[in-house]
Amino acid sequence: MKQYDKRYFDRWYRGKGFGSAARLERKVHFAVAAAEYLLERPIRNVLDVGCGEAPWRAALRRQRPRADYIGVDPSQYVVERFGRTRNIRRGSFGDLDDLALPGPFDLVVCADVVLYVTDRDLRRGLSTIAGLLRGVAYIEIYTANDAIEGDLSLFQRRRPATYDRALATAGLMRVGPHLYVGSEVFPTLADFEGRWRG
Repeated sequence: MKQYDKRYFDRWYRGKGFGSAARLERKVHFAVAAAEYLLERPIRNVLDVGCGEAPWRAALRRQRPRADYIGVDPSQYVVERFGRTRNIRRGSFGDLDDLALPGPFDLVVCADVVLYVTDRDLRRGLSTIAGLLRGVAYIEIYTANDAIEGDLSLFQRRRPATYDRALATAGLMRVGPHLYVGSEVFPTLADFEGRWRG
């Protein structure tokens, strides 16, 4: 099994590149703006699945200091070190339904996670996210067709059709780059807002 310890986060998420502050700020701004556009109000709460050391939390606090934040991560290191101060619970993508999370959530974040979960956990996690979602889910999905850089250990090279089926089964509709909505938002969309297929 992969060890999501301090050394792992030092290697893949600190400094420049994948963990750069500017890149993270752009992602957070994009996700928050999309959620607030579709909800037509400021976001009130955020669920961050596979949050790691919770870099999204700090960026969200700068943009929406009043929004409640809950992080979920399988790393014992993360929960022991940051669990209380950053509101992180121990859990994985596939067992979200066991955590009794207090949804629904205006924004669900799942960055750098689904690429590494089993097919079973992918289906379970997406289904749980759909049930917890009131607004927008930002779920980074890369397929076997994409050039991937970074941690390739346990990377699942899935075809686009595999993700399309899993998302449809869960009840999530793609509405933009890494953006998905569920049954509460989809009926409010204009025809072409919900037809985006990339």
